Amino acid sequence: MSIETPSNGTTFILLGFSDLSIATQISFFVFFLLSYLLSWIGNGVIMFTVTLSPRLHSPMYFFLRILSFSEILLIGSTVPKTLQSFFHGGNSITFIGCVTQFFIFAVGAGCDCTLLTAMAFDRYMAICHPLRYTSVMSVGVCYSLTMLCWAFATMNAIIHCVLLFRLPYCGSHFIAHFFCDVPPLLRLACVNTFSIEVCLFILSATATLLPPILISCSYIKILTSIFHLHSKESRNKAFSTCGSHLVSVIIFYGTAMFVHLRLGNPLSPYNDRMLALSYCVIIPTINPLIYSLKNNEMKEAIRKIYRNILGFQD
Repeated sequence: MSIETPSNGTTFILLGFSDLSIATQISFFVFFLLSYLLSWIGNGVIMFTVTLSPRLHSPMYFFLRILSFSEILLIGSTVPKTLQSFFHGGNSITFIGCVTQFFIFAVGAGCDCTLLTAMAFDRYMAICHPLRYTSVMSVGVCYSLTMLCWAFATMNAIIHCVLLFRLPYCGSHFIAHFFCDVPPLLRLACVNTFSIEVCLFILSATATLLPPILISCSYIKILTSIFHLHSKESRNKAFSTCGSHLVSVIIFYGTAMFVHLRLGNPLSPYNDRMLALSYCVIIPTINPLIYSLKNNEMKEAIRKIYRNILGFQD
């Protein structure tokens, strides 16, 4: 069996869901297409609304706008190729294309991790230290936190790419997945990948365990402060501002921990694909719904902009 080190001339074949029945493939195609459209529309509406609505020019919505952009990176890096593969029963992708796809996906996922932590810190300052909130969460601080989030996500993605795409492959370049993800690429390697898996596990553990610990500490303080509020209206308002973020955190990190913290416990290619659907398709699609349907300020801002666009008066 020939051993080949990947190069610019290497071409992979993404098998997608070509092993499933035609009826199942049609169902997945409709699911991917609708999810892709809904994600772009939902996240686009949030970015558009936050940008145009003066009422939403606050740190919480500043981070939400960046989060929506990272969700677009997640779904935009994987789904277009997947939709194309349904028409060909497989989809070729160059080595550079595979690296680029995974890099953009990893940056989007890493940015999600860190932005959710920044948003938790913002809620902590707003509820636990309201008198210091304006001075601490200044425009400069928000931009600095955002740059740190992108820097962490980019560095994490670069390390993943260096570890993953320097492996030698054994002849077959068929990737039993719908995008260039870690498990199917490791399965193509000709060498023992245990040391690589340990390094990737440590990176994943850092990204998926440290932020939830920080978020949990923030919410312990937040809940303590909320229960000490005397006004029921104040408590409800505090819960409403944290509810959307908390739901998003639970869904994202619950999935991320299950997917990435599986050292020495490989899943079948089919199960890998099903799990990947959750974090690169479903989460980017439902997050806009979580932040718009559970947030009265966001709903009112969307309605106001919609009325203005149609020429209605308030």
